[in-house]
Amino acid sequence: MSTRRIFLQKAGLSTLALSLPFANSLSAMNTDKEDKVLRVAIMGLGSYGTRVAEAMKDCKRAKLVGVVSGTPSKVETWKQKYGIPDKNCYNYETFDQIKDNPDIDVVYMTTPNSLHKPHCLSIAAAGKHVISEKPMALNAAEGREMVASCKKAGVHLLVGYRMHFEAKTLEVVRQQRAGEFGKTLFFQGLSGFIIGDPTQWRLDPALAGGGAMMDIGVYSINGARYMLGEEPTWITAQEVKTDPVKFKEGVDETITFQMGFPSGAVASCLSTYSLNNLDKFYLNGTKGFAEMQPSTGYGPIKAWTNKGPIEAEHITHQTTQMDEMAAIILDGKKPLIPVDGEEGLKDLVIVDAIYAAAKSGEKIKLG
Repeated sequence: MSTRRIFLQKAGLSTLALSLPFANSLSAMNTDKEDKVLRVAIMGLGSYGTRVAEAMKDCKRAKLVGVVSGTPSKVETWKQKYGIPDKNCYNYETFDQIKDNPDIDVVYMTTPNSLHKPHCLSIAAAGKHVISEKPMALNAAEGREMVASCKKAGVHLLVGYRMHFEAKTLEVVRQQRAGEFGKTLFFQGLSGFIIGDPTQWRLDPALAGGGAMMDIGVYSINGARYMLGEEPTWITAQEVKTDPVKFKEGVDETITFQMGFPSGAVASCLSTYSLNNLDKFYLNGTKGFAEMQPSTGYGPIKAWTNKGPIEAEHITHQTTQMDEMAAIILDGKKPLIPVDGEEGLKDLVIVDAIYAAAKSGEKIKLG
């Protein structure tokens, strides 16, 4: 069943509901919820922060209202471009004052990986919800600290897993969970591109915590988990480095890794900063298959199964993500694929194991 047919079915149910005697009260309840808007401050005004800000122009439930940056010129530009008031603008020295600002609900961190944990702890202490770009932290130990801090403060910790809300991705997951591919026994994830500027923070181990694995490789880790619907029990990995100057100590260039799952399924994945045209997911079962290429880029995503192509309207991923995250925070909505801190932590446990396996050459058992 295509995503379009699912939409039409849901639309039909909605029409039926409106004909029921209590439809007016239900409609009023839904309107009240949808009138609430999540007020967002972006921390880190680089290229990805800009992408999120632009996408939020089309959001119905989320609005950009604040910024946090160490660069005054960027703050001034964003103030003018997005109509952000002075009182909602912070630098890293004044950021703790955000606790006294009732006009900001959540802070979205698009800063380098090594800053996620300290910034998260500060945001939670200020009583604001947290959205972190992936990976959530440098390692699982930091991730656990972030989860605990947000739980203690009573705030949400979400991770920017935009693919968890992408229509074609969700349709493949739905078909897998419905058994339409039979018993799924194999997943392949290919994630890579040729990275440019050698001075960028993603090639600085102190800021990135690694290399390709901490950037693009997380997509294959996460994709294997939600496509198979299981958590891995073992991991093996191999690292290859062809340019030790560009990819210095602590910065992985290419890692291939394998994961085994309780059902007997296996995943074979590649993470690299040295090859383009690597953005592919492939899922195979006893009755059928699904393939996506591109699978995690900014879109449009292309997907097909043994029954034919999956059709769905392309909507900017970050627009859908922020509206859905507004529903999670404001309405208590439960997404099909989680995007909370515990989900981010599961990926970090696997990242730690991949690095350990690549270093030791041994199979690492999980759980």
